[in-house]
Amino acid sequence: MKIGCQTEYGKIERLMLKHPKDAYINQDSIDKQWEKLNYSGPTDYKRAVIEYDNFVTLLKGFVPYIEYLPQSDSTGLDSVYVHDPVLVTKEGAILCSMGKAERSGEPGAIEEYFKAIDIPILGIITGHGRLEGGDVVWLDDRTIAVGEGYRTNAEGIRQLKELTSSLVYEFFVVPLPHWRGPEHCLHLMSMISPVDRDLAVVYPKMMPVPFREWLIRRGVSLIEVPDSEYGNMACNVLAVEPRKCIMLSGNPVTKGMLEEAGAEVFEIDGGEICRKGAGGPTCLTRPILRV
Repeated sequence: MKIGCQTEYGKIERLMLKHPKDAYINQDSIDKQWEKLNYSGPTDYKRAVIEYDNFVTLLKGFVPYIEYLPQSDSTGLDSVYVHDPVLVTKEGAILCSMGKAERSGEPGAIEEYFKAIDIPILGIITGHGRLEGGDVVWLDDRTIAVGEGYRTNAEGIRQLKELTSSLVYEFFVVPLPHWRGPEHCLHLMSMISPVDRDLAVVYPKMMPVPFREWLIRRGVSLIEVPDSEYGNMACNVLAVEPRKCIMLSGNPVTKGMLEEAGAEVFEIDGGEICRKGAGGPTCLTRPILRV
């Protein structure tokens, strides 16, 4: 099968997930890990499985091929957020190097799985380089914006540029704010989710002015998440195809603005699988092929 995910809004044809049964394992495993991983509270395993299965049912209405990353002894609760440890280009996968030390085993687990299903490995972020998928945003198949912060550093970005030199014409580095410090998850995708070539959901207060102006010059209309909904991850919106997207329930203002812009919006209840681990619908998914 073909591979390649060089937009954030093309129609998802092939998708990798990791079920909580293989990431969380059981309630005892959750109880031992959640505080160290800086979750807001202990995830309820049974409720998480129900929420996730409902999410998968929704995804199956759009995505023809869904596959599951298996359980691994080298990973923990955060491995349910499969978006971060790997990028998938038209030429192969790029294995990331996690800025969160507790997630260091995840790229290796994905490498093992990808080799088993014949997905080529284009490259690996090595040495002092750090790169997480949540900091990489494809504005189109030749343009990348990448956030530089606590999870992704300059060396990781340099290596990404080298690995994608034949694929990418424009590369925009976005300095990320301190926000709540290195222990909290802040990615570039914490402030922007493209839902079409010319439409993105953003949190304006966190956007550097040059990045905002660059997007506007590119003709991207910005849907601005209000303060009242940012904490509910209203900015984490998964486009399953152009202007068809999935977001967390409880964000009526952002949902309404998306609908006014011509988007079709579907909601999920992510109290356990999203809010406690600070990972929304995008974080839970790693598209392998978008068209």
